[in-house]
Amino acid sequence: MDHKKELKESYKEIEIEAGVFTMTNKQNGKVFVSSFNNLKRLNGFKFMLKTNTHNNKALQADYNTFGMEAFDIEVVAYLRKKQEGYFDAKKELEKLEQKWLDELQPFGEQGYNSPKNK
Repeated sequence: MDHKKELKESYKEIEIEAGVFTMTNKQNGKVFVSSFNNLKRLNGFKFMLKTNTHNNKALQADYNTFGMEAFDIEVVAYLRKKQEGYFDAKKELEKLEQKWLDELQPFGEQGYNSPKNK
């Protein structure tokens, strides 16, 4: 097997991790809660903040004011996939994110999220 083919095969075997993360402002304690179906997308999330293109205006404004050093990003939960039966990863990730939104209440003065209408 040639080297390119080996790399391609090993890439296919890499497990994609989905989960919920928080971004906490160490200056004012505000929290942002979100999730990705592939946590490697956190790099793109950080890039959007660095380039002043993130769609959350309050988070972007504080990032511009305080800089990246003022924030901690932490993965708080990984999505555990069921081994048997039907598993809707998108729906389960939404539920997991909602659990963290309910727990942390990152709204208004406490955070950067907007409450979702249920």
